[in-house]
Amino acid sequence: QVQLVESGGGLVQAGGSLRLSCAASRSIFRINVIMGWYRQAPGKSRDLVATITSGSKTNYADSVKGRFTISRDVAKNTVYLQMNSLKPEDTAVYYCNLRAVVSDEQYWGQGTQVTVSS
Repeated sequence: QVQLVESGGGLVQAGGSLRLSCAASRSIFRINVIMGWYRQAPGKSRDLVATITSGSKTNYADSVKGRFTISRDVAKNTVYLQMNSLKPEDTAVYYCNLRAVVSDEQYWGQGTQVTVSS
């Protein structure tokens, strides 16, 4: 079992920045995993924002390319999402996700609210 704890959400004006953090309860990057951020706006589905693999390969949704950066700190078992040039349409609950590639086990964090005002 792995617990994921997100932090860093909040209210920001359009054009501003936020950094989200996702801390795992144990060492995770020693195995083949994909960690990612997803978001869900009211009345909409939960959509992929960005992912990073154990090998540091990253992937981004088209809507955030060039504005968001996913990174990790192996020693801290933490994944970050740096969000710049935020737009009102980025408003959502952001969820951290971990998927073990071999076993396909998945874990989710509790979510953190990001609100971007116009």
